[in-house]
Amino acid sequence: MIHDLSWLVLGICAVLFIVVEGMIFYGVIVYRRKKNDKSKTEPRQVYGSNPVEIAWTIIPLLIVFVLALTTVRTIRSIELTKAPAGALEVVVIGHQWWWEYRYLNANVSGGEIVVANELHVPVGRAVALRLNSADVIHSFWVPRLAGKMDLIPGHTNMMWFVAEKPGLYLGQCAEYCGAQHAHMLLRVNADETPAFDQWLAAQAAPAIENPAVAHGRAVFSQYACLNCHAITGTSDGLFGPNLTHLASRATIGSGAIPLTRANLRQWIDDPNSLKPACNMPSLKLTNIELDAVTDYLMTLQ
Repeated sequence: MIHDLSWLVLGICAVLFIVVEGMIFYGVIVYRRKKNDKSKTEPRQVYGSNPVEIAWTIIPLLIVFVLALTTVRTIRSIELTKAPAGALEVVVIGHQWWWEYRYLNANVSGGEIVVANELHVPVGRAVALRLNSADVIHSFWVPRLAGKMDLIPGHTNMMWFVAEKPGLYLGQCAEYCGAQHAHMLLRVNADETPAFDQWLAAQAAPAIENPAVAHGRAVFSQYACLNCHAITGTSDGLFGPNLTHLASRATIGSGAIPLTRANLRQWIDDPNSLKPACNMPSLKLTNIELDAVTDYLMTLQ
């Protein structure tokens, strides 16, 4: 619809350009000084014309009126206040400096699905986002999917899009939100319906527990990790990203850091060395504890 509106605006502007430039060239050619004109007097001067002044007042008003009406109609059509029929509904919560996604109508046995930083959507199906902020103003912007929309504390904004092709769509928080604004990245994975349904089922299932990393789970539960991070069946923290299926993600740190064992270990040891000014503290774990927690988190598929 925006594309169609742009053609209308371009057409009106093209007509205006042709008319104005045509009148200029007409005046230059018809009223130029002739070679055999030896007169030193100026042409007859015209001091005002009521018909001309009325025309150049009314015509621009009509043009602006038409453009305003079509623009308002387009905006009202695309800025929905409720989800389109059959849309996948996701609550997006912006934090300093990471993204939280809550799937509301995923139709899986596990109920609401909560993930962090990497949004998965089905190809060809409308996705309706309810945008909220937990702290300051953020802005959700994935250029290849939709325009920007702000996340404002205490207010819910709506936006929607349809991913027409499978693949990874990259975006960025587009409203300055603090020291790590530039590293508050967006990753939207558009999957074909079977792959998306498989991903949903995996996210709804509890994390796979490996007895070999029981020490790591104990360390995670012993320290402040469980106060901030939720892992289904282990902890219900609300302040940090949900880690239930951490190992299934490609990145950590809101898309800024590839998820590898070495990077995850360094992140747990000293988050500020990878993302300065982030809100996760260093717990000063011993090397043995660091290795145990890292091994535990890397098993959370």
